Amino acid sequence: MASFATPVASAKTAAARLFSTSAVVASSSATPPLTKAQRFGLDPSSAKFPHGFLATGLHCGVKKDPSRLDLGVIISDRPCSAAGTFTRNAFVAAPVVVSKEVLAGGSGTARGIVVNSGCANAVTGTQGLKDARAMSDQLDSFLAGSTSSSATGTLVMSTGVIGQLLPIKRILSGITASTATLGSSYSAWLDAAKAFMTTDTFPKLRTRSFELGGKEVRMVGIDKGAGMIHPNMGPPAAPHATMLGMIATDAAISPAALQNALTYAVDRSFNSISVDGDMSTNDTIVALANGASGAQEVSEEGTPEEYLKFRDELTSFAAELAQLVVRDGEGAEKFVKVTVNGAPSYEGAHKIASTISTSALVKTALHGQDANWGRILCAVGYSQPNFEIDPTKVSVSFVPVDGSAELKLLVNGEPEQVDEVRASEILKDEDLEIKVELGLGEESATYWTCDLSHEYISINAGESCCSST
Repeated sequence: MASFATPVASAKTAAARLFSTSAVVASSSATPPLTKAQRFGLDPSSAKFPHGFLATGLHCGVKKDPSRLDLGVIISDRPCSAAGTFTRNAFVAAPVVVSKEVLAGGSGTARGIVVNSGCANAVTGTQGLKDARAMSDQLDSFLAGSTSSSATGTLVMSTGVIGQLLPIKRILSGITASTATLGSSYSAWLDAAKAFMTTDTFPKLRTRSFELGGKEVRMVGIDKGAGMIHPNMGPPAAPHATMLGMIATDAAISPAALQNALTYAVDRSFNSISVDGDMSTNDTIVALANGASGAQEVSEEGTPEEYLKFRDELTSFAAELAQLVVRDGEGAEKFVKVTVNGAPSYEGAHKIASTISTSALVKTALHGQDANWGRILCAVGYSQPNFEIDPTKVSVSFVPVDGSAELKLLVNGEPEQVDEVRASEILKDEDLEIKVELGLGEESATYWTCDLSHEYISINAGESCCSST
């Protein structure tokens, strides 16, 4: 199962501990609030990493601060099925182009991933492509001599400022140095996760284990992102601050099945999050499956039940990773789940949920703890899904996360007499769900978003911030 550090208590519970009717504890003696790293970091005692993979992270000189890791390497001890989903931004970054080439050239196989942070290598022309290919080739040369297998293939990811060339000599030297520090320990994987980070406030690392074909299989996932987050990714065959992610598993699954499972999972996870509505030039999610668990190979045709189980576990795991990005959104103080039910199609429900999640008016109201549900309804109305909305069937509610009754705001097109005190209580909590019922079908979709705060503006009004991923 997924591993978590113990989450912080709700604001009400924390307040109850600090204050009582008989005594008031001075604020100077109060326990400081837990950081996001403490609240959402991976518990090392329960982490179970997949067999056959090694990871590391180090500082190679992309970032000026030597204490900040900027190069991550992940390899398998054997060839892997490999899959990827990539940005549909017209200005596709060089590492995206190269990773697509690796997947196509290897017919869906690869053995390694190299990622740098601090420079996106996006909009860098011919030299950018040469640099991305050099990164891939440098790790390939190590992989070619590391085992008896001649199969190689390194996927490349970059994140940071757009429009600047990589310090490629430093990166290539760092890749060579990284091969001496590769490991399978918690600290090795944590260093790899730290190497993904740009404006992130904590490394986003998760593990999971489950049974497949009578064997325990394991997954590890790393992602990053805090700003420029509104992914819209598709498989490499499609005509189409960065969100990056990788998932490695010791399950055995065919390349075609892994690609289909990843595409399905990403549509319901990373393609269902938004911090600021901006799609990056570098958005990438890749997956490797090396079969080191010893489980039977899974395919859609040969083992359909096992495939569906793997796909659903991958989807749930990807959603867990994607939600960490929203929780770490630049300046974010609210974590908001948007659920749209009763739609004729998933695509339409997804579009409505996306429209609500990206509305600046909705997001600023959430930050101000303003129960202005008319902004939600307005977003539903202009979302233009692939079906006609019937206003007389639409209902909207706030759903608190403490399990108490939802607060109905609109029922079948008729406004409710809203308890403003109750609404204020719900909106004070960090977590909240907005639920929309359309009354038109059986399909539903979920999106995760955050509020839009003064801090977001401060972060992104700084020098170079508007051009960084």
